Amino acid sequence: MSVLPATMTCIEISRPGGPEVLVPATRPVPRPAAGEILIKVAATAVNRPDIAQRAGLYPPPPGASDLPGLEAAGTVAAIGEGVRDWREGDAVCALTPGGSYAEYCTVPAPQCLPPPRGLDMAQAAALPENYFTVWHNLFERGQLKAGETVLIHGGASGIGTTAIQLAKAFGATVLTTVRTADKAAAVRKLGADHAILYKDNDWAAEAKKLAGGVDVVLDMVAGDYVAKNLGLLRQDGRCVVIATQLGAKAEVNVAALMFNRQTLTGSTLRPQSIANKGRMAKGLREHVWPLLEAGKIRPILFKTFPLREAAAAHAELERADHVGKVMMAV
Repeated sequence: MSVLPATMTCIEISRPGGPEVLVPATRPVPRPAAGEILIKVAATAVNRPDIAQRAGLYPPPPGASDLPGLEAAGTVAAIGEGVRDWREGDAVCALTPGGSYAEYCTVPAPQCLPPPRGLDMAQAAALPENYFTVWHNLFERGQLKAGETVLIHGGASGIGTTAIQLAKAFGATVLTTVRTADKAAAVRKLGADHAILYKDNDWAAEAKKLAGGVDVVLDMVAGDYVAKNLGLLRQDGRCVVIATQLGAKAEVNVAALMFNRQTLTGSTLRPQSIANKGRMAKGLREHVWPLLEAGKIRPILFKTFPLREAAAAHAELERADHVGKVMMAV
């Protein structure tokens, strides 16, 4: 076993608040428990749940690090008892339970994957949170199939750029909503068949005009979007909610949902079991990693900050001018 340093640099949330509450700190290097690996982090990313945690609205689950950070790429620095599939020095990317805003981070081994061949550490670090989320919600819960039509809200986000590419790769027609004409042009280049400017249009009426209806909706907005999503769904359609940016409450016509045999579902990723996340990892490695290695899809990186500039990275994401992921190099 290699000798680990006693301490590491990390980013703490000093108190609930804006980006300025993210401060560099020094902590002991964690040690992997049974079934875990310790990653020497090379890169991590900023995600919306990190912003919610920073604001005091999304506490980490029991047993998870209080440090933010839900994904990482790097090398295996140490191995916990019972881990058989990894060796020290292996390249790795992982869906972390928290704690990746740091030089070292522990992760349950089933949530770890080898980086796809041809991707660097920043690209590999951009994968886990978005790809686990999209795989689970669009394909496992949403059951999207070739030949179907999907509406993806927030098409220029990390989730959106991932979902557009995967939906197209698996043979779907893709509609998406975005905020600006520049973002519309960017997502069309990624494969979106139609990009609707939601601020300038009745996006639901526009989607209806373009496609007549859709089979699946991936919704990170909620609020009054939910009823409009259901109004667009064809018979046996599925609406999957993954965030509530416009609010957690919605009024829906249950009779119409019943008549059209629609499904309204949703999920959050972080609280799910290690076994569930391990199943998602196997699905990604089998069905999605080959697409990444063949260059048919790719993570979209918008801007990279040093770890010590986590506050600036959060401010960048909150400006919402990005297309793709805001990253941090460790």
